Amino acid sequence: MTGDRVAPAPRPLSKAGIDAQNAFLLRRYREFRLAADRVTAAWRRHPHVVAVSLIGSLAREPWKEVPRFQPWRRAGIELWHECKDIDLALWLDDPGDLNGLRRIRAKALQDMLKRDGLGVASHQVDGFVFEPGTDRYLGRLCDFNACPKGKRECRVPGCGEVAFLRQHEDFEWWPEALADDRSVRLFDRVSGTVRRAANLPLPGDDMPGVPP
Repeated sequence: MTGDRVAPAPRPLSKAGIDAQNAFLLRRYREFRLAADRVTAAWRRHPHVVAVSLIGSLAREPWKEVPRFQPWRRAGIELWHECKDIDLALWLDDPGDLNGLRRIRAKALQDMLKRDGLGVASHQVDGFVFEPGTDRYLGRLCDFNACPKGKRECRVPGCGEVAFLRQHEDFEWWPEALADDRSVRLFDRVSGTVRRAANLPLPGDDMPGVPP
């Protein structure tokens, strides 16, 4: 009895292999942008959330570069930029319920896994917390389920002075990351802005985004 034969995977450095890797990298953009929408949709129901923006490479049009991974790096072949995490800027009028926001983020990602079959871990969604009106950087939403957790990271000066507001050693925030050409406002309570990251264009992608 003969079973169905599975076509062999294309050689990585062949045109088919390069196309497959590029398709995978762009698919990760889609999945991460959908996850950004799911988390934002959940966060915007919290009364202390004033605004949410997508920042970092995920907010920009993808570009090609020689990757950090083999065998494409050794061959000097350019691929689409590898998107490794989701950066969300979060403006709060009161940072007193960061643990609640942490739990909301985790549940939104769990629901996405059940609904869409897409797995994105909580630690892959960074929440950078800001003061409304001034854009003053306050810290990052912690991933730990207790504050302090007793980890080495918890001993960074200032970490946990506000519960679940994490400080990173030697981290310096760059205000330019919030510039209009480097960020996308997904939610703004004052202006009523609601925008979907899934609708941001990708190279060769003419399919509409998936609603959150």
